Amino acid sequence: MSLTQVYLGLGSNIERESHLCAGLDALAGFLTDLRCSAVFESQPVGIKSGPFFNLVVSAYTDLPLMELDRRLKFIEAENGRYAPDRKGLPLDIDVLLYGDLSGNFDGLVLPRAEILKNAFVLWPLSLMAPERVHPEVGKTFAALWRDAQIDQVLAPVAFKWRDQQLTQGL
Repeated sequence: MSLTQVYLGLGSNIERESHLCAGLDALAGFLTDLRCSAVFESQPVGIKSGPFFNLVVSAYTDLPLMELDRRLKFIEAENGRYAPDRKGLPLDIDVLLYGDLSGNFDGLVLPRAEILKNAFVLWPLSLMAPERVHPEVGKTFAALWRDAQIDQVLAPVAFKWRDQQLTQGL
């Protein structure tokens, strides 16, 4: 079976380090060649809450898109995302890009619109895949970040996963 490159966005605003590490551990269990961006702290967008930690991961999968999305929802659920009494957002994992797919797939729209709207998605994505071209806009992610007019404050934060320092040299 052929492998498809995927980019996923992860975020958490509750027990941020432990939930992001749990999410990364779960992803590493079924994705190949998992690579992580730097981790950024950002203010919430669209909800009232404490600050988030966000990052983007690149990996390869042999799963069809909807099966991948189903597994991501399961990982979110394991981390309390859908608990009735939850406070904040323990873990959010979104498919940003699945190969070069573009369109609406059973309600999952790709490439994800947040790529162009949120600095906490576009900046780490531009670091992970600077020369990759956005399938609809036709510009590289580095160019999109350079030209972005997004009024959000981001700060790289020290973050360690499996003895890897994810945020270095920024």
